Amino acid sequence: MKLMKKIVLTFICATIGTVAINAQVDPHFSQYYMYPSYLNPALTGVFDGDYRVTGIYRSQWGNITSPFSTPGVAADFSGNKSLNYGVSLLQQSAGDGGYNYLTAYGNVAYTGIRLGALGNQRIVFGLQAGMIQRRFNPSKLSWGDQWNPITGYNPSNPTAEFLSRTSATAFDAGAGVLYYDAQSGKKVNFYGGFSAAHLNMPDDKFSENGSEKLPMRFTIHAGARIVISETFSLTPNALYMKQGSATETMIGAYGQLKAPMKTDFLFGVNYRINDAIAPYVGFSYKEFTLGASYDINSSDLSKMQKGASSFEISLSFIGRKKTQTPEVEFICPRL
Repeated sequence: MKLMKKIVLTFICATIGTVAINAQVDPHFSQYYMYPSYLNPALTGVFDGDYRVTGIYRSQWGNITSPFSTPGVAADFSGNKSLNYGVSLLQQSAGDGGYNYLTAYGNVAYTGIRLGALGNQRIVFGLQAGMIQRRFNPSKLSWGDQWNPITGYNPSNPTAEFLSRTSATAFDAGAGVLYYDAQSGKKVNFYGGFSAAHLNMPDDKFSENGSEKLPMRFTIHAGARIVISETFSLTPNALYMKQGSATETMIGAYGQLKAPMKTDFLFGVNYRINDAIAPYVGFSYKEFTLGASYDINSSDLSKMQKGASSFEISLSFIGRKKTQTPEVEFICPRL
């Protein structure tokens, strides 16, 4: 019984983040480039248009426990006076403990730093502020003293375990910086950024004594768009993320093939080192971009997954004013 209780408690800790000081507790995406406001607030409003609405959904680990599902939606706007702004909402429902992770943020980005003769070398600073709410449903948890060695586990058996807190809400803030080369007509355009989430290190009320802090999440992302021909470009990209003692490194590339009728076909692959390979396919049609990816797990976790891995789908819409200036190619640093 002691062993069973230890296993259950270990699972709960992993699920609700009581060991947040030593592990990554934030959700992550394989299509991180399709949810830019979560990646780096300096990416707010950096696109060819007046406003952008993005949605993303991730489902994972369905064969191990109740699926972890993570939907996110964001809207950002390109301002006219060196300021862009936006909002984002993300929710993760995870595990058999009814755990729920909710974030809501407002972003603002300053775009007024432009270098070079034509101002095509751009530096953007972004700020993010909002709230994090984490909660779980204790009625969905299983405890060691609900296990009978003769009759087995019975959820109706009373438990002596007591949890003083089942939800916590805290203010949260982050910041980021971005560089990108916006000059059109070049063979290679570079971009790179750095962001820090949880700058104020909110209290982790789910920790043992309630005084631990949610660790900051640092992100470095970079890449380059390489023009291969008039109809095809290749964008190698890389991501490094660190939160607490947990790290994530992802490298990959995607190709963009132009087709008639304002349609582009997208295809590529990312590799999350020591974890998973994530092929990606998608297409753009006028103002819409639709993408899908599937994580093929390469770690020891694949033995438990029994073939089930992580699936993501994303959709982005960019709105433009009816009256536009003559069309000029916009070099987007998002991918």
